[in-house]
Amino acid sequence: MQTQKKHANYYTKCAAVDPGERCKDATYKLSTCNKKKSGYILSLKDKTDQWTCVTCNKTNTPCSQGNKTACIKQPETNISLPEIIKDEDGFIDPAKASDALNNMTSLVKEMEKDKLSAVIDMGDVIGVLQIQANNTETEDFCYSSDQNVMNILDCQSDLETDSPWSVKIPSEAFDKARLERNERAFVGVLRFRNMGNTNYTNILNNESYGITMGAKISNLTDDIEMSIKQKNMAIKVGEASCVSWDGKGELKWTTSGCETEQINNTIQCSCSHLTFFAVLMIPQSDANETAPHLESLTLITSIGCGISMFFLSIALFMHFLLRKARSNQATKILMNMFVSLCLLNAAFLSNESVANTQDNTACVFIALVLHYSMLASFTWFFIQALHMYLWLIRQNVTITNYMRKITVLGWAFPTPIVIAIASVGEYKTLILKTSSEKISRMCWITNPYIHYIVNIGYYALVFIFTTGIFIIIVTKVVQARIIRATDGKRKTFRKQLMMVLSLFLLFGLTWSVAFFSYGAMIIPSYYIFTVLNSFQGFFLFLYYYHIHNDVAGRFSDDPRSSGSTTTVVQPNMNGLENVYK
Repeated sequence: MQTQKKHANYYTKCAAVDPGERCKDATYKLSTCNKKKSGYILSLKDKTDQWTCVTCNKTNTPCSQGNKTACIKQPETNISLPEIIKDEDGFIDPAKASDALNNMTSLVKEMEKDKLSAVIDMGDVIGVLQIQANNTETEDFCYSSDQNVMNILDCQSDLETDSPWSVKIPSEAFDKARLERNERAFVGVLRFRNMGNTNYTNILNNESYGITMGAKISNLTDDIEMSIKQKNMAIKVGEASCVSWDGKGELKWTTSGCETEQINNTIQCSCSHLTFFAVLMIPQSDANETAPHLESLTLITSIGCGISMFFLSIALFMHFLLRKARSNQATKILMNMFVSLCLLNAAFLSNESVANTQDNTACVFIALVLHYSMLASFTWFFIQALHMYLWLIRQNVTITNYMRKITVLGWAFPTPIVIAIASVGEYKTLILKTSSEKISRMCWITNPYIHYIVNIGYYALVFIFTTGIFIIIVTKVVQARIIRATDGKRKTFRKQLMMVLSLFLLFGLTWSVAFFSYGAMIIPSYYIFTVLNSFQGFFLFLYYYHIHNDVAGRFSDDPRSSGSTTTVVQPNMNGLENVYK
């Protein structure tokens, strides 16, 4: 009863408060706000009977006495340096960026002795330089960048600010730097926009950051923590991956020593060393699921393409030097398909090496060749099925300049497509992340819409046509078998199976496995697709050798042509069987 009376008297005596006036100069206090992200907290002190106000709105406000949290520390001086010259595409040479970061050590010696912090201005390159004061306890250093300003922050809540980029460098790094340099520790931070070349357009916000302490800082137990926000949320750019570059040699990003955590539009990077940092956006919706298999799939593809290219070259050698004089139209169509597949395999095998040179012109060229040869291969699949259709289904068809027309179709059709894509600059370096902390590069189309419309869409049309011809031919074979059953001339199951497999290869139906790369089938379909299509050239060589070996050079799967006119007539079932022995 006495306690209740005491509290009643206490609340009777307390003064009224105007929240707006009392909280006008309120400061942030982490212990009071705890998990509260915004608003104000009013409290009444027992002894003084005075109201105090704490703001939980974390904003970057200038530091003042009594306001030591979530604030900007004003630099003591400004340092203006010559602007780094960019190339004709507006990109900063990584070597020049590395030199600029290394020059931070000399800037420390040039700073006045009574100055401990400075803002660096190099045009589009901005940064800060901060020296640890003598006889002070080692503490964490924090920074953020916003628009064209690099800020020095108090570290209690710097990673919670609204800045597009912020970093906390632990005191452990300063201890290591001071021990190695045997003098006062310092830290220099520079922000570079568009560092690299046009192959690196998938860097988040087009920003890279270099951090140096004039010493080799690695294997930290207390990681360097960076927070990067995606500026344009309307664009879905892919899966984030925190990467670094040691500043030596050519620009090669690696995930080694960095861990990535993505929360909505914010990427958290935790790295155990100091160097250049960026966030690469991997343009693959299934990047995390397929990354562990990327190296094995690449190995299988490289082996298969190498073997296929070797045997396709042998087949072309056999044709042009040994059989060209007596070849017919079907063989000529097959040889054109061999050339397109050989070119496709060669372009793929050399693609990664070209991408690693970071030569933009070479990358565009190899991507164009790879894309052209792939579209040409699809076109020759279509022509192969069209030829079978004209020979087996249609009756008494006369086509002038038949071979010349289909040859022009096979090689000319993809040309305007690749020229159009190259003219809009969509052949670039595609970044692929593996599970072994390695960044793989490939020169290819980076725009997913172009990939789906041009590649998937075009093959889908070819697939519909070739599948229809495949079904018709298989139906005719089954009917022929029924007719011949009365004479005891049944085909063996092995020969029928070989015929179906040959059609699959000739019509490129093995590429249709890509249509099943969804859900639970995504990984198995990738392996099936990789094996079938990387070894497709080898399988086609076996088919080519088999049919020519059977008929001893007298291949007669095609109607004879005379002059510039080809008459295509419907054959009997004997001709059909001879094709796929």
